[in-house]
Amino acid sequence: MRRLALVLAGVATGMLLSGAAQAYQIDPLTRQPLVEAYPEGMKPQATAVPREIVNYDGRYSPGTIIVSTTERRMYYVLGDGKAIRYGIGVGRPGFEWSGTKTVTMKREWPDWRPPAEMIKRRPDLPRYMPGGPENPLGARAMYLGNSLYRIHGSNEPETIGQAVSSGCIRMVNDDVIDLYDRVKVGAKVVVLH
Repeated sequence: MRRLALVLAGVATGMLLSGAAQAYQIDPLTRQPLVEAYPEGMKPQATAVPREIVNYDGRYSPGTIIVSTTERRMYYVLGDGKAIRYGIGVGRPGFEWSGTKTVTMKREWPDWRPPAEMIKRRPDLPRYMPGGPENPLGARAMYLGNSLYRIHGSNEPETIGQAVSSGCIRMVNDDVIDLYDRVKVGAKVVVLH
């Protein structure tokens, strides 16, 4: 019990406990990987941009995701004039986009297969990477329509607030897990540029 309390305290504070295991396990209470199960040098991510409930007077219905690429923030509309605001990373110059998509699929600890366009630009990339803490898609992914774009976690939390992706919307893993648990397949995603 003491070990679980230390693990949960580590998750809450973002502290790394030594002794990383080879495989990760998910804590049933927090749905987060256990701290000691992260590969050596990895730790749970603290949100650089705090997630918070804010006033939101948009015209969108509850359950809609609004992405403001210029603001580098995402809003999950709750209704009654409120939304949850998250910090995000967005597409770098030349990879910006806008429009309306639908969440067509959701995956926990998704595998990653870089699209052919990305491999053409970066032949050094692996052709396949299994899901897990080292995977660039992070803890969760929500696939947008039939596009190559996703809202996903990131193993590079320092990129949140930056324009560095190939068009995907990045979030710290803690935030993408929170959003994933709220979003339903079929949800509308509005990306504003």
